[in-house]
Amino acid sequence: MRNKIAAVLIATLAMAMAGCGDTTNYNANVNTNRAANANVAVANANASATPSPRRGMTRADYDRDKDRYTREAKDTGRTIGSGLNDGWIWVKTKFDLAAADDLRDSTINVDVDNDVVTLSGTVGNAAQKTQAETIAKSIEGVKSVKNILKVTASNTNK
Repeated sequence: MRNKIAAVLIATLAMAMAGCGDTTNYNANVNTNRAANANVAVANANASATPSPRRGMTRADYDRDKDRYTREAKDTGRTIGSGLNDGWIWVKTKFDLAAADDLRDSTINVDVDNDVVTLSGTVGNAAQKTQAETIAKSIEGVKSVKNILKVTASNTNK
């Protein structure tokens, strides 16, 4: 009986010793994975903090960074009125105009007051002027659009 107890005890100790192997690789892998996950989380947070014109602007994007957009408008000399949706309309119009492939070489300024959008600046042709107005009118909440864009011939002989 003693031999059986001794054998069980030795077997138990042998298994316990085998489980106490070197944990350096395990810990290194855990730490590496933890760091990689943290980097992905930071990258994802930064990607969602700055919406791209291709992804589009959502009201949640605007609400999260409303103060930044207000400062941006002020710093660039643009007007955002005190209407409830003026800031949102300004940002949404800017993003939608930036996403339009045909307007990339244009210089379009956006001002908003009481849900009325004013477009100023320059475009290359009449079709771009019309397209910019159409985009601005399509923004939900826009009452009207004042289109004072100037058409200037682009210099293609650079």
